[in-house]
Amino acid sequence: MLGSVTRKLNRDSGERKALFRDLVSAVITHGRIETTVAKAKETKKITDSLVDLALRGDVHARRQARRLLTDPAVVKRLFTEVAPKFQRGRGGYTRVIRTRTRRGDASDMAIVELVS
Repeated sequence: MLGSVTRKLNRDSGERKALFRDLVSAVITHGRIETTVAKAKETKKITDSLVDLALRGDVHARRQARRLLTDPAVVKRLFTEVAPKFQRGRGGYTRVIRTRTRRGDASDMAIVELVS
C-alpha cells in the first residue's frame, strides 16, 4: 500500500506507516479529516488504492487491505459501506480541499474526504 516513492515527512518508515494507517482509518471511519497538505496528499493516494482493493471484493483483496488497516471493523466498513458507493470504479474516490493556515506553525491545512 505504501508506495516506494512517498513523502518522508521527517519520520522513519515505522512511524510513517503508523501515521498513514491512522489517517486512512480515520478517513474510512469518519468520512473526512483535517490534516496538513503533505499528509493529505499521501493519505489520498493510499485511501484511493484501498477503495480499489475493496471494489475487487475478493478474499485476497480483503487480506491485502488487512495488512495496512489493523482494525477489523475498519476493513469491514471499507468493504461493506464505502466501496459499494463507488461502483463506477474510475478512481477519484477522495478529494483534498485546502482550508487554512494553522496558527501555531503556519502549516497549510487541508481536508481529506470521501467523495459521495
